[in-house]
Amino acid sequence: MVPTPFDGRLSVVVPVRNEAENIESLVREIAAALTGLADFEIVYVDDGSDDGTVAELTRVRAAIPQLRCVRHARSCGQSTAIVTGVLRARFAWIATLDGDGQNDPADIPLLLDRLRAARPDENLQMLAGWRAKRQDSWLRRLSSRVANGVRSRVLRDNTPDTGCGLKVFARDTFLRLPYFDHMHRFLPALVQRHGGRVESVVVNHRPRARGTSKYGLHDRLWVGIVDLAGVGWLMRRARRPEVIDG
Repeated sequence: MVPTPFDGRLSVVVPVRNEAENIESLVREIAAALTGLADFEIVYVDDGSDDGTVAELTRVRAAIPQLRCVRHARSCGQSTAIVTGVLRARFAWIATLDGDGQNDPADIPLLLDRLRAARPDENLQMLAGWRAKRQDSWLRRLSSRVANGVRSRVLRDNTPDTGCGLKVFARDTFLRLPYFDHMHRFLPALVQRHGGRVESVVVNHRPRARGTSKYGLHDRLWVGIVDLAGVGWLMRRARRPEVIDG
């Protein structure tokens, strides 16, 4: 399935939980980065925050009309928050980024430039950010390196950094993928299983300026072992028939 060509309209989906301190600055950065597009929206999905995140989103929405807000009554995890945002999105192409401010919204146009240049026969359905110079603690860099290495050997997805929150993908493609908790960590492999091309693009990565991380070594490595086994099972059983009309 060849995705709908990019028409200059983009939905940006940002899952957040307890990120009140980062809301206004990041929303303004996203809006500034996308001013040259034909149209855009910023869909924040609050995943059951219990700080001032909802109040901040309400306040900022009054100043930036492209901001839309969706709220989970209780926390369901990052993957579910992304699914909620994509389902609510109005446009055919989606960009995602983390709500902690470490992904740089100024990189979104870089990914869109590559998308515009893609030929139909490339079947490019996802652009994945690659944090070549991560601004994290040594423990997080080590755990990510180990996880990416193991995942790459098992899934052969040819993606050096699946954990980067900055991605651009076709909405229709995403909604055809199998849904499960933590699926966002395996999106490149799942898109490839679907028959789409995935390309990695080096992007900027910034230190966290405000707030604290909601994920630790346990979340990023040990829990992922079970998920990896499941995705490996899915990859081995994928069948893509050559369809002949008539």
